[in-house]
Amino acid sequence: MMSKEVFLGVDVGSVSINVVLIDADNEVVYSSYTRTEGQPLLSLKEALALMMKSAGDFRICGVGTTGSGRQLAGLLLGADIVKNEITAHATATVTYHPDVRTIFEIGGQDSKIIIIRNQMVVDFAMNTICAAGTGSFLDHQAERLKIPISEFGDLALRATKSVRIAGRCTVFAESDMIAKQQYGFSKPEIIRGLCEALVRNYINNLGRGRDLEPPYVFQGGVAANKGIVAAFEQEMGHPIIIPKYYNVMGAIGAAILAREHIAATGRSTAYRGAAALKVEFVPTSFICNGCANMCEVVKVMMDSETIAIWGDKCGKWSSSVIVA
Repeated sequence: MMSKEVFLGVDVGSVSINVVLIDADNEVVYSSYTRTEGQPLLSLKEALALMMKSAGDFRICGVGTTGSGRQLAGLLLGADIVKNEITAHATATVTYHPDVRTIFEIGGQDSKIIIIRNQMVVDFAMNTICAAGTGSFLDHQAERLKIPISEFGDLALRATKSVRIAGRCTVFAESDMIAKQQYGFSKPEIIRGLCEALVRNYINNLGRGRDLEPPYVFQGGVAANKGIVAAFEQEMGHPIIIPKYYNVMGAIGAAILAREHIAATGRSTAYRGAAALKVEFVPTSFICNGCANMCEVVKVMMDSETIAIWGDKCGKWSSSVIVA
């Protein structure tokens, strides 16, 4: 009996690593979510080891990586295609929800909005500077309020009224929450107010000047928060679609792109397989003084050989390395 052909997608973010396997019909046959705990490469190897142990009898025919750590993950795995988060998220969403016109995505430490027309990305915006409204901020507030993050959204829905919280900045939001607690507002009311504030901040920052049309799809880890979902529906005045695999859509998109790439090129995958677990990298960085950009250039060594360089805007350094 032949092993089932599947395609591997990996999304390496600042907080988590998402791994999925899809079949030729884009059906997810395996998925996992692993916290990086500040060690993305080690966590990626652990996630791969878990996949190899528990995924079943599959043959990986293509690999795609995305996320902030996509370049290094691509080298580790022997990826066939490396794509940015916007392309990966949009690809997955359009595949499962072809009528989508606006994608809301909130992850662990960043957020993005993607405008889709005729199944094509026509505009997008990302917020990677401020953590207000991201998963890590909500985790912190849940911990401070001594509420399990899994119960955060349900508590927000229990509030019969909300209280206005300043959501433009994490510092102001936290200070305002503390003040509202001192005024005697209940935890559900404060949490509901926080959810509404964070959604207002998200729309004002990323959606300003953009034509946000339904159908709306909300994905990323924060989509599990019912309070945030309710706040989005209230703000937009329209139902919000939550995909079945809302927390691994980037990885799914990378896998779909890998499948399409293999089909278009007719090449065999470069996937390293179990050998990826033994690969050791040594990354270093330096500032290029070649022009006013002063780019921080990252150089990756393996077995005393430079295998990759990136970070330069002009390509002076990255184009000097040819990876086999």
